[in-house]
Parts: sequence; structure tokens; C-alpha cells
Amino acid sequence: MSSSNIIRQNGTVRFTPKRRAVFLDRDGTINEEKEYLYRTEEFALLPGVAEAIRALNEAGFKVVVITNQSGIGRGYYGEEALRVLHAHMDAELAKHGAAVDAYYFCPHHPEHGTGPYRQECSCRKPLPGMLMTAAEDLQLDLSASFMIGDKISDMEAGLKAGCRPILVRTGYGMQEEPLLPDGIEACDDLPAAVQLIITGCSPLPE
Repeated sequence: MSSSNIIRQNGTVRFTPKRRAVFLDRDGTINEEKEYLYRTEEFALLPGVAEAIRALNEAGFKVVVITNQSGIGRGYYGEEALRVLHAHMDAELAKHGAAVDAYYFCPHHPEHGTGPYRQECSCRKPLPGMLMTAAEDLQLDLSASFMIGDKISDMEAGLKAGCRPILVRTGYGMQEEPLLPDGIEACDDLPAAVQLIITGCSPLPE
């Protein structure tokens, strides 16, 4: 079954519905765009983002950040610096009662990566590897989920994973919008995209 898990407990088979998720690109979607961001003092949430993520939390969606981080592969910063930045982001969101459920990042680059980071991987957007891994880890229904980002690569990753993509005009979004395939919606920012999702979705099952 594509929208449920089968759980066997004490010889009894029961079905539990898979969860819906909103996958979020990070830079330019959640926070101000800054190339190779890893310093906490340079991190700044975009206006209304924390409240939008809280609205997704309250509506029952899993919130999953999906981010390319080739700066790791290029040697500009390490994976620990990224974890510190995401912990800082969690703290900033928590001030507004919002939370991210999971982070997935791709540290690879096929040309400019160093050592094991230089590879043709399946996780770097526009490929859907991070979304597919998250779906398996968190038991997500990709067909009922969304991918929000400011680049065409985010849209392509969402489509390949079977999600509904939405472009935001923050970050690189306004430059990328003319390249949007037919049928993909664009919103001014993350709060507007979240409002579109919440008003257009049926209630989650109890």
C-alpha cells in the first residue's frame, strides 16, 4: 500500500497511514541567501518563516529540510559546522514555537569536491535522493507531500520524487521563475506557499 505502513504487533496486523511532509530548501527559502553559509552569526531567518513552519507543525505536516552543501565537499567548512548551524536554526525557530523534524544534506560535488566528496551522487538536487531517503526514514507519503524552494533544481527534485513543487520568489526565485515548467506554482515567499498548502489540503487523518 502506497499510503500506509503494515505493522504486526502481537500477531495482529494493523495499518497506519503514512505522513505528509513539506520538504524545504534552506538558503533563499528559509533564511537569507548567502553563498556557502556556515557561520551562525551570518544566519538570518526570512520574515514570517518561523510562523509558517509553526503552521505546518500545527497542521500535522512533517517539516524536512533538504539542502545541497557542496561547501563541505569543496573544503570550505566541515559537517560539524553544518550541524552547529542547524542547531542554531532550531533554536531560532523554537523562539517562535516552530520546529524542523529532520535535516538532509548533500556534501558532494562531481567536479569540485575533494576526496570522497567528489562523486556523481544520487542525493544532490535536482536528483531526488535526499527526499527518497527521508521518505523511507520517516515513513512519508511522497505523493501527498510538497517541495518548496527557490531554484529549478528544487522543483525538479520534487517532481522526480513524486511531490508537488512550489517555487518561492525569495533567494534566486525571481530569476528562476521564467524557467518554471507549466503547472508549477510560484509564491512570493514561504509564508505564502504554506498558506496555499494549508488552505488547499484536506485535514490529516486522526
